[in-house]
Amino acid sequence: MAETLQMGTMFAPEVVADLFNKVKGHSTLAQLSGQIPVAFTGSDIFTFSMDSEVNLVGEGGKKGAGGIKAEPVKIVPLKVEYGARVSDEFMYASEEKQLDILTAFNDGYSKKIARGLDIMAMHGVNPRDKQVSTLIGTKSFDTATGVTKVDYIAGTEEAVLETAAAAIGEYDVTGFALSKTFGSELAKIKINGVPQYPEFRFGASPGALGGTACDVNSTVSFANKAVGYVGDFANGFKWGFAKDIPLEVIPYGDPDQTGKDLKAYNQVYLRAETYIGWGILDPSAFAKIIKKD
Repeated sequence: MAETLQMGTMFAPEVVADLFNKVKGHSTLAQLSGQIPVAFTGSDIFTFSMDSEVNLVGEGGKKGAGGIKAEPVKIVPLKVEYGARVSDEFMYASEEKQLDILTAFNDGYSKKIARGLDIMAMHGVNPRDKQVSTLIGTKSFDTATGVTKVDYIAGTEEAVLETAAAAIGEYDVTGFALSKTFGSELAKIKINGVPQYPEFRFGASPGALGGTACDVNSTVSFANKAVGYVGDFANGFKWGFAKDIPLEVIPYGDPDQTGKDLKAYNQVYLRAETYIGWGILDPSAFAKIIKKD
């Protein structure tokens, strides 16, 4: 197994399955929306808009065209990577021990992938350096044209959520993505001394707000003053992986550019790469809540 790993291999099937389960559990967008298969070359999802209502026609009456517009949304997978150094004992360990190490790497990698999806799709930035990415462009809630912006002032949480929900018009609100600050403020709301949202106390993420799916996550306010996103996540946002998760074991050199040669420090480098894509089918189905100075 060690020789095969030196040439590069894949995560064991059980590790891959575990990775996908963890990603769904730790990403706000993955939790609120639907996962779809994404082709390595990209996938088109067609959105249809019918601006007219149905036409009531009497016997022998004239039928008319209602009009329809179909526009494709291109979901192009982007490559993300993460690497870590481990002792070169990994190369000579038993298969059981190697699987233990891969599983531990998987635990951390799944969390980083999950956070990465949120950070990229919400804010349009590279998670590593927090800089706006040209690879993402307008394919994020912060950079897409059409996402409504709603100002937030502490103490007005309920009113702000109502305003955001009304701002998306005929779309249904299927999810709330809230920052930890917003969740904490909800927990403080009391009437006659009785907490109205006790499920948000002590930094909890209850999974629902007023019967609607909800998730509290630090990724919401990762790159700017956003404190929440409200909208039709179930129908208006799609994401998915484009291929398997390749794992490369690098035994030589300085792949992470730290200035420390792997051989000199008795280490090997584990690197995983993932192609992940997403699409906002209609930006007007979402509202962004921004903290006002």
